[in-house]
Amino acid sequence: METIRIAIPSTQPGGLDSEVGAHFGHCDCYTLVDVADGRVANIETLANMPHVHGGCMAPVNHLSQNGVQVLLAGGMGMRPLMGFAQVGITVYHGGDAASVKDAVDAFLSGTLVPFDRNQTCGGGCA
Repeated sequence: METIRIAIPSTQPGGLDSEVGAHFGHCDCYTLVDVADGRVANIETLANMPHVHGGCMAPVNHLSQNGVQVLLAGGMGMRPLMGFAQVGITVYHGGDAASVKDAVDAFLSGTLVPFDRNQTCGGGCA
């Protein structure tokens, strides 16, 4: 049984019913969803790291150190997108989902697209 750990930027308090945070680096927290055999097996929340200009890799490394393999995000700059690629975290564009549950369901159904350079926001680290 393969388990995949997904992180979704979330509003407080986190969890499946929380809204998806509009931008990964400035979200309240992350909802971590472990998926096994295509089904949700575990849900946790993880506090976000302080995000200062130029400090894009802090949240990237924080998620990597917590076993995240997939990130569902609505917005990010080019630098963190490249950072996620460096640490082996695959990023999908999930910004249209109203809730964390909706984002996870969209990922599990295969309807989310990989985040690409054209979807990044300006400033590199906003």
